[in-house]
Amino acid sequence: RFLAHSIKIYAEEESQSLSECIMTDLANDEQPNKDREANQEEDSTPSPYAVKVDPEQDDKATELKLCSAKRPHMRAFHFSWWGFFIAFFIWFAIAPLLPIIKHDLDLDKEDIWTSNIFAVAFDIVMRFVFGSLCDKYGARILMGIILMVASIPTACIGLINSLTGLILVRLFIGLAGSTFVCCQCWTSRMFTKEIVGVANGMVGGWGNVGGGATQLIMGSALFPLFKFLMDGNETLAWRTVCIVPAVVAFLTGIVIIKFSDDCPKGAYRDLKKSGEMPEISAAASFRGAAIDFNTWILFIQYACCFGVELTVNNAAVSFFQSEFDLSTEAASAIASIFGFMNLFARGIGGYASDWAMNKMKMRGRILVQALFLLLEGVCIFIFVEMTSLAGSIIMLTIFSIFVQAAEGSTYGVVPYVNAKATGSVAGIVGAGGPTGAVSFGLIFRQLAPRTAFSVMAGIVLASGVLSVLITIKNHRGILFGADRDGDTIIVPRMEEDEEEFPKAVDASDKEDGEYHNNSNESV
Repeated sequence: RFLAHSIKIYAEEESQSLSECIMTDLANDEQPNKDREANQEEDSTPSPYAVKVDPEQDDKATELKLCSAKRPHMRAFHFSWWGFFIAFFIWFAIAPLLPIIKHDLDLDKEDIWTSNIFAVAFDIVMRFVFGSLCDKYGARILMGIILMVASIPTACIGLINSLTGLILVRLFIGLAGSTFVCCQCWTSRMFTKEIVGVANGMVGGWGNVGGGATQLIMGSALFPLFKFLMDGNETLAWRTVCIVPAVVAFLTGIVIIKFSDDCPKGAYRDLKKSGEMPEISAAASFRGAAIDFNTWILFIQYACCFGVELTVNNAAVSFFQSEFDLSTEAASAIASIFGFMNLFARGIGGYASDWAMNKMKMRGRILVQALFLLLEGVCIFIFVEMTSLAGSIIMLTIFSIFVQAAEGSTYGVVPYVNAKATGSVAGIVGAGGPTGAVSFGLIFRQLAPRTAFSVMAGIVLASGVLSVLITIKNHRGILFGADRDGDTIIVPRMEEDEEEFPKAVDASDKEDGEYHNNSNESV
């Protein structure tokens, strides 16, 4: 009886224990289902954005939807390139009219090139300034203000009566060129590092199309129209036609400020008030960018691509008129080809840079940069040797592609130089463009056009060789540096800790696999 009673009690206990185990297992089985359902509910929650974003990169977009203009990412994308396009429209509105202005004001070649130099000189200073200001205040407001302010001297072109007036007006119109810094900072703030190269390349390239469009619109469309309206009076036509780009630029500035955002989460001002964004020192941002050697190498290289583009925008019409005896309308149409290559060429440079990054990491980006600059220099040398109009047009097209591809690859590297001062780096590197234009302008002012092009080609080749010196922290360059994970810190453990630590570890921890006797630990 005692044995039977004991067996009965044991069986009851085992049955209860088994029931508890079954219930526990069922609960454990149900939990993943609940978690899965919760995740599905979470995933089904509509995203506040029209594109896919990376929360770990501050809600920056991981994709481009070119047919969308929804806020904040794609609206900023399209406003970036459109604002820069309009900046080019007013910046070079006078370029195709210079041969007529030269005749009316009795100026010579040196006078025209002096005005060309001043047209980009003010831009150099303001690009340095606006880079750090973009970090502090955001690119949206600055771009809008620049366009509205620069539209005023554009409207005053018709009041020019002397070389001094021409220089002053072009000097202040040059402020429009600094919208490029805003353009690049804005897209760098909206798109992840995986696609920032192609994003920056596309907005910069489509904006640069304004250089070609201006030659065509002003020289081959609006000027002939106004000349017809003024009964063939060329003087009255060039004095009134620039009112059109001035009005367009002012209205564009208003639209950009009112209908777009500084970053994925809204306006900088609101984010600072709510404490989501820390206050940034413009001076500290600029200092961080200026002390980095890579910034200045990219400065020189950008001088040899965008500086070349600005120089050609100023020189192309006069070159084809003097070398092939063409009319202003015909020369302007040919010169516009150079700018229109920006529709795809700069984007190709950014895409090639992103592709090379995936294949070879940063070393790939730098190699692409060097390749485009070297090919650009070679093509300029070939362009100079062309004696036929058809050959010159073909080579103008080809070397334009490499010029703009180099611009795109440059800004594929810029976001990696100093992540905390991207705006300042973009500003300093961007200032290289007009600096190059001033330097090349001085060369064209003193030398014959073909000789000046040859000198420019040699300088471009030398800048391509400088790529071997680019060495970005935590990335391997062509010759120096090594790829490493900048977010991993190796913490060495002291020897006495290694000896004492096992004594304090519970045996159950060892059995559960929670104890690892490593000499180093990755934090």
